[in-house]
Amino acid sequence: MDDRKNPPAQPRQTPARPVDPAPPVTAAPPRRRRLVPLVVAVLIIAGAVAWWHPWNRGGTSGQPQEARQGGRRAGANPMNQLQPVHVATVSQGEMPVVINALGTVTPLANVTVKTQLNGTLMEVAFREGQMVKKGDLLAQIDPRPYEISLRNAQGTLARDQALLQTARLDLQRYQTLLSQDSIAKQQVDTQASLVKQYEGAVKSDQANVDTYKLDLTYARITAPVSGRVGLRQVDPGNYVTTGDTNGVVVITQLQPISVIFTTSEDNLAAILKPLRAGTKMSVTAYDRANTTALEAGYLETVDNQIDTATGTVKLRATFDNNESMLFPNQFVNAKLLVDVIKTATIVPTPAVLNGSSGAFVYVVKPDNTVTVRNVKTGPVDGERTSIKSGLQVGERVVIDGSDRLKEGAKITIPAERATGASGASGASGASGASAAAPPSGASGAHRGGHRRQQQQQ
Repeated sequence: MDDRKNPPAQPRQTPARPVDPAPPVTAAPPRRRRLVPLVVAVLIIAGAVAWWHPWNRGGTSGQPQEARQGGRRAGANPMNQLQPVHVATVSQGEMPVVINALGTVTPLANVTVKTQLNGTLMEVAFREGQMVKKGDLLAQIDPRPYEISLRNAQGTLARDQALLQTARLDLQRYQTLLSQDSIAKQQVDTQASLVKQYEGAVKSDQANVDTYKLDLTYARITAPVSGRVGLRQVDPGNYVTTGDTNGVVVITQLQPISVIFTTSEDNLAAILKPLRAGTKMSVTAYDRANTTALEAGYLETVDNQIDTATGTVKLRATFDNNESMLFPNQFVNAKLLVDVIKTATIVPTPAVLNGSSGAFVYVVKPDNTVTVRNVKTGPVDGERTSIKSGLQVGERVVIDGSDRLKEGAKITIPAERATGASGASGASGASGASAAAPPSGASGAHRGGHRRQQQQQ
């Protein structure tokens, strides 16, 4: 009875227990998450199989597998193909032995014209940049103070000359009286000494006259050498002195002119031998780019010592420079002709390559294959290189396209490639024509299909 009276006791305990609705709901999503990757994997495998299957490869399915693999191998090895190259024939001729050096144009005379006396600069008789000759008037200093001094010295000279003349006449009279024993010998000696004094005074006066005449000459400033005058350093009206460091103007001799260049001490023996024999060795001066010849001259001399810091020696070459192509302090490339090899084996310079074993060339065989041959090079003259050993006159060497070659590679020469090109174009035209026409089997199938359509209709 008590239990039937108190039934709500258990219902009050059931709300106290937590109700979790999640287990029935969360059990499904993990299964769906596991199914999604499986579906994606199946789709990827099906797509890969469909792509790999031969029916998606078009016309290539009819080709043999060996042919396809052979085509891939042929395309992967371009060395098996004919390599287009340019060749040249080994020739024989004269090869000049030339020493290339860097040089600077140096004038034979570079004179700063200064005044040799003090005075006012009255006139400047040159234009800046003008070519002048030795002795031409450049400037004029006020000569009047020196003219006055000259006249004063000339007057003193005339007076002393008159006194000397009188003393000489008296000496002659005293000598006559002395011969007659009418005068003392001491008086004659005194008069002779007086004559000597006047002679000295006259010489001193004459020196003063010459000095003032020289000052008048210095008042006319003239060109000491022939050459080109630079910019004017002082204007007319200024008082110039002998202590001016800049002077009036600078004259640079341009004709002739020299080039001083350096070369290695290893070349000294080859240079001194013909120089001591009196041979005039030709020197050509080129511009900075070493492409244009500016002037031709001769080697003048060699310096008297070697620079120990660089191991080089200086040389001077002179040039007439009649066209004024060489300018002072200009940078030039000097080429000294030392000797000429009469019968040298010559190839174009691009044919000679350098490798780990030294210089080598690609020699073309009669069957249009190439072989590597080591050579020993000699003097080089721009685009030509002499070969001391390794090649024979008449052989052919590759001069262009050697970067795609190896030992035994097959080549094609442009003259031969033209014939092959025409044949190739004909083949391509034939293949194009055959490709344009449908295959007989395909056309038969098309006609059979058309008949079946008519029967159905």
